[in-house]
Amino acid sequence: MIRLTSDEIGQYRVELADNPVALRALDMIEDCEGDLEDAAIALALQVGQEPDRSDDWLDGLAKRWRVFLCQTGVKDVLLTGSIAKVITLLASETAIPEILATPVVLYTIRVGLEDFCKPLQEKQ
Repeated sequence: MIRLTSDEIGQYRVELADNPVALRALDMIEDCEGDLEDAAIALALQVGQEPDRSDDWLDGLAKRWRVFLCQTGVKDVLLTGSIAKVITLLASETAIPEILATPVVLYTIRVGLEDFCKPLQEKQ
C-alpha cells in the first residue's frame, strides 16, 4: 500500500494548482487518508469504471500506461520532477480518464520510475 503524507499532498497541491481535475484527485487521496489505491478505486467508480479487485488495482492500471509513461520524452520530464506536465500529457494523449491520471503518475513516482520502466527495457 502506498500512502502519501499530508505534507506530500500539500506539496502536490502547490505544483498542480493550475489543474482543477488533479486537485479533485488530490482531495480524494486526502479523503482516503493518503492511500493511493483506495483513492484510485473511488475515482474510478466516479467515472463509471468497475475495478475488479481492491488489491493492486492501481498497479494494473498504471501498467496499462507504462509504454506511454516510460517513453523517452515523458520519462525525462518525470525524472526532472515535473509531474504537472506528465499528468496533463497522460490525460490529453491517452484514453485514461482524466481524473485517474494523477494517481497513476503519483503511483509511478512512488514505486520508482526506473523499476516501473525496467520490464520495457528488458524487452529491447
